[in-house]
Amino acid sequence: MQADSAAPAGDPGGHRGDPRYLPIGEHGLIGDLRTVALVGTNGTIDWYCCPRFDAPSVFGSILDADRGGSFELAADVPYTTKQFYFPDTNVLITRFFADDGVGEIQDFMPVERDNAEVDRHRLIRRVTCVRGKLPFRALVAPRFDYGRVPHTLTRDGDLTVFTSPALSLTLFSSVPLEHDDRDASARFVLHEGERAVFALDRAAPGVVPRGCPLEQAEDLFTATVGFWRRWLSASRYRGRWREIVHRSALTLKLLTYAPTGGIVAAPTTSLPERIGGRRNWDYRYVWVRDAAFCVYALLRLGFTEEAEAFMGFLDEHVGAGGTAPGGPLQIMYGIDGRRDLPEEELSHLEGYRGSRPVRVGNDAVGQLQLDIYGALIDSVYLYNKWGTPISSRRWDELCTLVDWVCAHWDQPDEGVWETRGGRKNFTYSRLMCWVAIERAMRIAIQRGLPADMPRWRESRDAIYRDIMEHGWSERLQGFVQHAGDEVLDAAVLMMPLAKFVSPTDPKWLSTLDALGDALVSDSLVYRYDPERSPDGLEGPEGTFSICSFWYVEALSRAGRLDEARLAFEKMLTYANHLGLYAEQIGHTGEQLGNFPQAFTHLALISAAFNLDQALG
Repeated sequence: MQADSAAPAGDPGGHRGDPRYLPIGEHGLIGDLRTVALVGTNGTIDWYCCPRFDAPSVFGSILDADRGGSFELAADVPYTTKQFYFPDTNVLITRFFADDGVGEIQDFMPVERDNAEVDRHRLIRRVTCVRGKLPFRALVAPRFDYGRVPHTLTRDGDLTVFTSPALSLTLFSSVPLEHDDRDASARFVLHEGERAVFALDRAAPGVVPRGCPLEQAEDLFTATVGFWRRWLSASRYRGRWREIVHRSALTLKLLTYAPTGGIVAAPTTSLPERIGGRRNWDYRYVWVRDAAFCVYALLRLGFTEEAEAFMGFLDEHVGAGGTAPGGPLQIMYGIDGRRDLPEEELSHLEGYRGSRPVRVGNDAVGQLQLDIYGALIDSVYLYNKWGTPISSRRWDELCTLVDWVCAHWDQPDEGVWETRGGRKNFTYSRLMCWVAIERAMRIAIQRGLPADMPRWRESRDAIYRDIMEHGWSERLQGFVQHAGDEVLDAAVLMMPLAKFVSPTDPKWLSTLDALGDALVSDSLVYRYDPERSPDGLEGPEGTFSICSFWYVEALSRAGRLDEARLAFEKMLTYANHLGLYAEQIGHTGEQLGNFPQAFTHLALISAAFNLDQALG
């Protein structure tokens, strides 16, 4: 997959809005399973946090073009660009087409297993002229701690060292650099077949500073390609949409934090759900729900190692004996398992295209969201089924969670969409409490494990009756967002997917029609109508891409295969040029919200897998 982009030298134009900002979707992603970088179609790295996902940004110009810092690298003449991934890898290639030649940048981060090298977090940019000759320019302008702290620039042999109080970086360049007191730049010309290399390393205790000559860059490129291809070779998916499914799988792997097995919801913060709006959140944490659904998607494809790693994260950091407000689990954790994620507004940053505030941390950590218990226990059930049978200790902890759900399922909560308008009796929350108990009962029966089955069965059945009585609207002929009101919510699309209701049940089919009439626009699905269901936040939002893929899967399971396939193919046209999705799609098809989002990619995998099966 690739797309065209046109821009004159030094100008990332060719898009709507503030010319200092590329559209969110005009980016690719590279990473080393500890952190990532966003690379624009203009060759600029405008988001990079070091040494891990949730560290302060070093390059953050996607959130403030003037103060955020960036690593620019592009042809120094008018050009057009195309961007694609080296096949079956997370190595990103940006190609520049100019009158006198064609060049490309190969961006990647080696995935190190050597303990002596893993803290280097090396980011390599190989520049090549593949036809004719081409002038290039580079500007390396880090701004540490979200642009809040100054740094100095010094030379150490052939290395340039950027030093701040908490973090230092070293830059190797195979072409001469110019310097001022804080930035490094270069202008150089490459003829056909010639290459240049830039390598940015973290300068950390125990990490020996070193260069990256052309031969070593070649070796690291080959090793990185080999790593990603070996990993992807474990996929069992052979269906109709192999390319897009595998791109989603590779993206989910990039969002995995290898030291703990946690999976971040997205690698960015504060990319807006609406340009100029305030729905700007930090997603660089491990949401129990999102990560558990990721485990389902990866297990479906045959990737059991990631499921095992996430189960290890749960064992170490998300035990049933926790002290989260309102329950034994928090809805999210830091990638290292920490529980305290205080939310802060960075008032010195203007935000993407003026979308303030820029937030780090997330106050939703203290919310009660009952659905996470269903997502978590369902992932344990699937892991026990397709991976490794769970241990006795894990079963004891799961029983503790289920007993808690039995005692608290009828509480109001903030719900799956993390509304800030007060707690309600959300249908989706009740649904996933039913899933939590039902899946635990399945494990107990399959394994012959001890459980308080009479209590569990009584609670499971009570939830079912509650949803059928209070979650159903006779007037709308559909299941609604919460008891006591008649508002539709795309979250109920999970009902047949979770096996709560038959996908051909008349009540479900009428719900599917009601959702299609009220919340679906050209295959795109809105979560709900915030005017009819105030959520405590200002302004409208775009369509929610995970809901769009849930809709595809619900249509497929209902036997409406022509509609499902058309909706799925339409959704693929809303991906960016690399097959990546942000959280939402705007009115004119633009990517909105944090990017790329795990939730969307795991739902794509599930929809493709089930639609393939249904089509035969």
